[in-house]
Amino acid sequence: MVDKRSIEAALDARLSHFLSFSLHIYDSVTSTNQVLWQLMQEGMPAGTVVIATQQTAGRGQWGRQWVSSQGGLYLSVAIAPNIEARDSYLLTFATAWGITQQLRNWNIPVEIKWPNDLLLNKLKLGGILTETKISHGKITQAVIGVGINYSNPVPTTGINMESWLVGATKALPQTIYSIEILAEKVLLGIESGIECLSQHGVDVLLPKYTSLLTNIGERVYLKNVSGTVIGVTSTGCLHVRTLNFDSKSVDTPDLFLPPGTISLGYRNSQKL
Repeated sequence: MVDKRSIEAALDARLSHFLSFSLHIYDSVTSTNQVLWQLMQEGMPAGTVVIATQQTAGRGQWGRQWVSSQGGLYLSVAIAPNIEARDSYLLTFATAWGITQQLRNWNIPVEIKWPNDLLLNKLKLGGILTETKISHGKITQAVIGVGINYSNPVPTTGINMESWLVGATKALPQTIYSIEILAEKVLLGIESGIECLSQHGVDVLLPKYTSLLTNIGERVYLKNVSGTVIGVTSTGCLHVRTLNFDSKSVDTPDLFLPPGTISLGYRNSQKL
């Protein structure tokens, strides 16, 4: 089980207390998001955190199953963002940027795959699932779920941090050598991302997110349309510059694809 005291001690020394975290740590749960929603129904406030090293019914984006075997870090944080419902994607972008930047600060060269995956060596290291409750057009409650592969088994499109560190540790002046340090960095990343969104808005957050996006310049295909990813819009859409529609067409308008309308793959089929 993850050691609670070591995480709390590290957070007390580093958090700006924009968010004040209260940790609830489990060996195994159905889903950290599900357990956290239950705690919130019982009156637990924003800042409540659920951490587990195994999920038996983990969920990813679009209702997909998230295989969550023992050895990974599965973490959910409750926040009360009070932002427009249409801007829910910004919570995911803020979290992805914040965590990625924290890990890069510790010499782990993580990148973001639009909209919500964390990549290492172009393979999936982790993902983010944001769930919200809305009242009068505003998000009043949100749960941000994060799964990171640490020492757990992964598929061919995945990578865990422990295996990557085996080959990299000698060259690194400092690194993440325990799941407790990883949990600390993830929480600090969530705090810094949400703080950036709250204090500076999308105009500051979006360039930060896009600067770590691995998809820029990637070729994508949609039926008879091919194009190149050139960015992400302020509404969260993937901006694709099209190359052609069909052999008779000379018009090549740009495409703006909302999350969920296209699934981007992984450039590598096996670990490096």
